Amino acid sequence: MNVKIRNAAADDAEQLVPLIEMLGHSIDAAGVCERLACLDDTDIPQIVAVDDRRVLGLCGLHVMTAIHRARKVGRITILAVLEDCRGRGIGRSLIEAAEMRLRQRGCQLLEVTSNDRLVNAHGFYLHLGYEQTSKRFAKALA
Repeated sequence: MNVKIRNAAADDAEQLVPLIEMLGHSIDAAGVCERLACLDDTDIPQIVAVDDRRVLGLCGLHVMTAIHRARKVGRITILAVLEDCRGRGIGRSLIEAAEMRLRQRGCQLLEVTSNDRLVNAHGFYLHLGYEQTSKRFAKALA
């Protein structure tokens, strides 16, 4: 399998929907296109793993400035690989590409957010050298 990592494009929207939905998010292709356009404005491209026919994986990136950090913090906000493509190094390739891109944007730290229920993903991140450093809490605003 010849896998290439590249920036996500609006043309990928239909194929990104099932990857995003795998993680419990409800979205449609129009919503994906809208968010990709907003993210393009931040100059932080989202990245995908593709073969000759389809999108195999998605990695969402974000860069933030935190008052308590000397340099920017990078964050992987979503990582998803099609179930039939797991175990082939695609997730690792996406993480490596994310690390490189975020390092180039001046990030000193890379965080990965992951839902508590995704225990297998947590093992994957630990295997790649990430450590659990905190808990995250969320509240929907009306």
